[in-house]
Amino acid sequence: MKLDQIETFVVENAPPRHGGRYFIFVKLVTACGITGYGEIYNATFGPHLVAEMAKDVFQRQFEGADPHHIEKLWHKTYGAGYTQRPDVTVMGVLSGLEMACWDIIGKAAGKPAYELLGGKVHERLRTYTYLYPAEGDVYPNPALPNVYNDPDMAAEVALKAVEQGFTAVKFDPAGAYTIYDGHQPSLEDLDRSEGFCRAIREAVGTRADLLFGTHGQFTVSGAKRLARRLEAYDPLWFEEPIPPERPEDMAEVARFTSIPVATGERLCTKYEFSRVLETGAAAILQMNLGRVGGLLEGKKIASMAECRSAQIAPHLYCGPLVALANIQLATCSPNFLVLESIRRFDGFYADLLKTPIRWEDGYVIPSGEPGLGHDLNEDVARANPYKGNELHLGFQESPALPL
Repeated sequence: MKLDQIETFVVENAPPRHGGRYFIFVKLVTACGITGYGEIYNATFGPHLVAEMAKDVFQRQFEGADPHHIEKLWHKTYGAGYTQRPDVTVMGVLSGLEMACWDIIGKAAGKPAYELLGGKVHERLRTYTYLYPAEGDVYPNPALPNVYNDPDMAAEVALKAVEQGFTAVKFDPAGAYTIYDGHQPSLEDLDRSEGFCRAIREAVGTRADLLFGTHGQFTVSGAKRLARRLEAYDPLWFEEPIPPERPEDMAEVARFTSIPVATGERLCTKYEFSRVLETGAAAILQMNLGRVGGLLEGKKIASMAECRSAQIAPHLYCGPLVALANIQLATCSPNFLVLESIRRFDGFYADLLKTPIRWEDGYVIPSGEPGLGHDLNEDVARANPYKGNELHLGFQESPALPL
């Protein structure tokens, strides 16, 4: 079996754009006609350039190779150009290609990827959702009351999510995150954050866990101040309380608070996650399989975490193919905690797959179909090309200073 062809898709995410502005998909085809799909999670370059990068890496490292040789293909790409560094762009591209190889391997074997990575541990997977606006675009006018700045509106949306079946909800009301983080939270940020936890806890009671995000905004001392305000509401986690560069500093926050620290959406490879575990920076690892280096790398990280009594909660702020990879990893990982869901994997998310992800009463039921379990609906992908050149995500470009 040999890899023969690549095709890329840059797909505009239809409004309300849950999961980002666009998705970057890859399609690999073997010489014997087996097709595999993957997804690149990359926010550092324009999406069309990233798609060209995927073609370049395929032609240099993957074309003509046996897709079963994951380790060889991974290390060839990781070390290309005398690098051997966890570069976020290289790892995003590699993740998408590696994911597609697992889709092919599973289809060739007639087995879901999770059966080839250790076998099914979980019959169903607990999910959580971010609190999105009840109606309209995911990017509302920040000058107006909305689910991101109004505790009562957030509590109303949280209660609706719980009534749908979710047993955990995530929110990040701590203020703007900037290219100059970390900073100290303002008194307004502290009050708003505590107000969100209070209002949502009062609305959902003990029916759901609270997942508090910060996007790495704060200094160590600022994160401690915020954690102290949140502890009374018993969140399940305090996500990325400081920027990701120094896990040693994040470990200081983790030792200070009773709230479990979660981190990992911006990290790449087992090497970066090993530092998180060795320093005690986090008890919950949030690898994104479209960025971390793919499924096998995710499995290695999960196993490392298991040795440290840490759990995994695969991150998702991109498209449905990363969601499929997350499901494969979660299904075969004993230390799986909870899976990030884009609402109920419905709407455009479901349209992009030939068969939708099965979500029932707050849980995903893993597919028993081979490979990643679902195929990309290429007709829908082709009908929704993204023609812009924005980055997938961005930061405020001025310092976050108190008024």
